[in-house]
Amino acid sequence: MHRLLPFMLVLALPILPAGPALAEGNDPHGADRQALIQVFHEMEAAINAQDVERMVAQMTPDATVTWLNGEISRGHDEIRAYYQRMVKGPDRYIDKYTTAARIGAHARFYGDVAVADGSMRDSFFPVSRAPFQLDSRWTSTSVKVDGHWKVASLHLSSNVFTNDLMSEATQAIWKVGIGGALAGLLLGGLVTWWRMRG
Repeated sequence: MHRLLPFMLVLALPILPAGPALAEGNDPHGADRQALIQVFHEMEAAINAQDVERMVAQMTPDATVTWLNGEISRGHDEIRAYYQRMVKGPDRYIDKYTTAARIGAHARFYGDVAVADGSMRDSFFPVSRAPFQLDSRWTSTSVKVDGHWKVASLHLSSNVFTNDLMSEATQAIWKVGIGGALAGLLLGGLVTWWRMRG
């Protein structure tokens, strides 16, 4: 299970705004928000299609991604290499990854820089075990380059204390513990019965 944790990836970005939408007439960044949503929709589609080229096309050439395992990829080549190692290569960890992401609040604009955050529900289909899901958080920074918005930085994180994998591990420990206790009782009963016969 611990070999799967490094992947808990991948480029999940804000797709659908949560909370009330800003009135178009009162929002000076209305057009920029719509452009960002298009970028995010394309990113989500690329992730779910397992198409890393579509992913990096929405990012600046020097984009930085901090993955859920703390590993950092800088630039398109390192992002491609990470994806290849985790999803496509002969020693890959998973066969498929899909995501559904939500924005936590409206993006904040600082000139031609936009910062957003939100949540995601990821589904992983590992090579060596049953599929599982993970709830995570993300923060992204996008920049406007030649009139087009691109993702410049993405940081992913997950609750290491409460998640589906931890729940699964806890259940496994309980099952092993109960199984061991029952086996001990059975063995003790057999020993007692054997001694009583002798």
